[in-house]
Amino acid sequence: MDDRAQEKGSPPRSTPMMEQYLEIKAANPDSLLFYRMGDFYELFFDDALVASEALGIALTKRGKHLGADIAMCGVPVRTADDYLQRLIAAGHRVAVCDQTEDPAEAKKRGAKSVVRREVVRLVTPGTLTEDSLLDSRSSNFLAALARDKGAPAPFGLAWIEISTGDFRVTGSDQAGLAAELARIAPSELILSEPVFADPELQELWRDLPGEVTPLPAPIFDSSTGPSRLSDAFEVVSIDSFGQFARAEMAAAAAAIAYVGKTQIKARPSLAPPKREIAGGTMQIDAATRANLELTVTLAGERQGSFLAAIDRTSTGAGSRLLAERIGSPATDPAIIETRLDAIAFLVERQGLRRALRDKLTAAPDMARALARLSLDRGGPRDLAVIGDGLAAAVDLAASLAAEGDIRPAELAEAEAAMVAVPGEIGARLAATLADDLPLLKRDGGFVRSGADDGLDQARALSSESRKVIAGLQTKYAEETGLRGLKIKHNNVLGYFIEVSAGAGDKLLSEPFAELFIHRQTMAGSLRFATTELAELASKIAGAADRALSIELDIFDSLRRLILASASALRATASALADIDVAAGLAELAEAENYCRPTVDRSTDFTVTEGRHPVVEQALRREGTSFVANDCILSQSAGAPGRIWLVTGPNMAGKSTFLRQNALIAILAQAGCFVPANAAKIGIVDRLFSRVGAADDLARGRSTFMVEMVETAAILNQAGEHSLVILDEIGRGTATFDGLSIAWATVEHLHEVNRSRALFATHFHELTALSQRLPQLHNATVEVKEWKGEIAFLHRIATGAADRSYGVQVARLAGLPKPVIARAREVLEQLEASDRADAATRLIDDLPLFNASAAGRQIEPVGEDQLRETLSELNLDEMTPREALEALYRLRALLDR
Repeated sequence: MDDRAQEKGSPPRSTPMMEQYLEIKAANPDSLLFYRMGDFYELFFDDALVASEALGIALTKRGKHLGADIAMCGVPVRTADDYLQRLIAAGHRVAVCDQTEDPAEAKKRGAKSVVRREVVRLVTPGTLTEDSLLDSRSSNFLAALARDKGAPAPFGLAWIEISTGDFRVTGSDQAGLAAELARIAPSELILSEPVFADPELQELWRDLPGEVTPLPAPIFDSSTGPSRLSDAFEVVSIDSFGQFARAEMAAAAAAIAYVGKTQIKARPSLAPPKREIAGGTMQIDAATRANLELTVTLAGERQGSFLAAIDRTSTGAGSRLLAERIGSPATDPAIIETRLDAIAFLVERQGLRRALRDKLTAAPDMARALARLSLDRGGPRDLAVIGDGLAAAVDLAASLAAEGDIRPAELAEAEAAMVAVPGEIGARLAATLADDLPLLKRDGGFVRSGADDGLDQARALSSESRKVIAGLQTKYAEETGLRGLKIKHNNVLGYFIEVSAGAGDKLLSEPFAELFIHRQTMAGSLRFATTELAELASKIAGAADRALSIELDIFDSLRRLILASASALRATASALADIDVAAGLAELAEAENYCRPTVDRSTDFTVTEGRHPVVEQALRREGTSFVANDCILSQSAGAPGRIWLVTGPNMAGKSTFLRQNALIAILAQAGCFVPANAAKIGIVDRLFSRVGAADDLARGRSTFMVEMVETAAILNQAGEHSLVILDEIGRGTATFDGLSIAWATVEHLHEVNRSRALFATHFHELTALSQRLPQLHNATVEVKEWKGEIAFLHRIATGAADRSYGVQVARLAGLPKPVIARAREVLEQLEASDRADAATRLIDDLPLFNASAAGRQIEPVGEDQLRETLSELNLDEMTPREALEALYRLRALLDR
């Protein structure tokens, strides 16, 4: 009932439309409801307030509800994607409610009947498919996390790229979970409410950049997982997918269930879940990824990142694959060698490489177009993407086939995948689709002339109705001999035949009386109809609708044809990306003079004349050359040592040297050539980087606390096959506190972790440790000083810096001259003190900590001994260094 029809004094009630809205909204309380009304999506009540502020659109009113004004705002349906993008970026979820009934049908039920509406899709950060909502160069993962407390690897992770159909699964222990989440970088993570509420895991959720969505625990029930997966992939058994742990199965099934919930009735075309073996990729935690600026800079920009510097791909799919390889470097030398073989092949064949790259520019994003078509969200241009992609694949395969049997495995496999799609698909798409295509299928006009006779006729009637009517008029005039016969139209009779009163008698007589049916007598004229004209008029009236209907049928036919070969099409799209990455990296190798690394399972790390890829390109743009340096982290005979202690002044290049070697390790294990003259990399299973300074005020952490937390993570997790990059540990606190922490950290890396490591420091006292730690090598960045001026040579040489040149750097930074002069005076006094002898005294007087690491046999410790040791500690009078040593002693006792 309309509000205006309420009786005076009765309580206000909702209109039927508003009742429908409230019912649908009640079923989707956690989402903004896009409620379709004609050509607009409208939002009401609190949703309107939120959307109006987030989108900067006008807020209006629409009647009253329970006596209060109804807030309202709306966005046009045709531009809804732009507004969805902004709402999702602002952290909102959107339920899209469309009309599922023709308004004419609704009227048949009564004048005040409301058109049926249903939520057809839930738009969340991890389930986007539209190009306008996605970055073509970045993946957009929905991840699911499940837990099985009793398992050795208690966590299961599944992640789906709904816009490409990629689906993967892996397991993890708690120590590696943060690194796995950082590697996947999901836009949205779903997990059970109990796991979300676990106090031990709260910090993980806070660190994730994407949205975290807790769901009821039954969704993560592993016992129903197999049936949910078999239903989703329409198979009798999932045994062919491989074996999954309980937590992995629960995560995979939950991901499938969530996709079903958000896509409502649509079913995306997904690849079967592929299980990744634990340890199959280099573990890189979130802090290290940020410090190395792998995919984005510290400011969150892609430009200036490591990935941007090395990306020479031609397609969005290739760029996404390269980002995946850089973010998940392999730990299997066989996989790495396969990738390197493909790059080396294309480096040697410049002509082939250029031909492939030229043809790749015509290869659109097939995987994402296929995903939209599978969800019935695609348009004519998505059909064209499939067709153009297949045409490009055929051309690329032909270019590779011309090389004969010498192609490396990766390129040969890609060639085979690119010709596996039935040729009928490409042929039909090319023969059917017009050259100029609309965005939406409902706009019509995407089928070329000549592709369908029925469509051509409907179009002719619709667009050339005057010509058709004129032809029929000529025909009747010739048959009757009445040259004055005309076919006319009005809104009452529609199309009719008109002749003069005198000529009318002829049409009323035989033999024309049966053909021409008298309809109306006017002053001076008679009007007739024919069955043929009535049929033609009916055809003309519905020609446009019929033409669109035929086109939509053709669209559905092509869509079904494509989806029938979805698996082969995904393989083709993947092959195109593989070739793009190989060709792009070959182009990079030649342009930037990169070399092929040797990668094996040793613990060697030897880089000759290594360079930082980002800094080198930046310097070249400024007309400056990069100074290359060697780095040998090995404990083999004749090698300097597996830990390098790097000293030297600020701005001399210590941090650059540290980062470049970490990036070279990543490049090598991603299967890329590296910026060096030669490189041999023993597989790095975990990469740790503690570089730079940043606080975390939201959690009450100072810069020094953040530094200590990250350092603690390294010392607790690094092993013999790890690579550790540490820069200025201990500089955020008092001098001797910091020196003590740095000292103990170096010892721990050497004796306990036994990792390959680069440790940059301004604590020159640490260089004395090389006297007692056989695998510690002192290296310094060379500086030339002349009459108080310094020049940074950026060369790494054996030895130790005797000073930091901090005052000189401060002068270069522009500190006032009186401040510089006073600083020199203070420095001279300090250097004259006995602080320089501190390291010597420590070496002579302080035994190496944690003797258990040297291999001594120590009897197991009991609880009484621990209590006795703790009771002997005088906590109120201990210095920080003494406290740290006491902690190490306690840990040594516990480790027995």
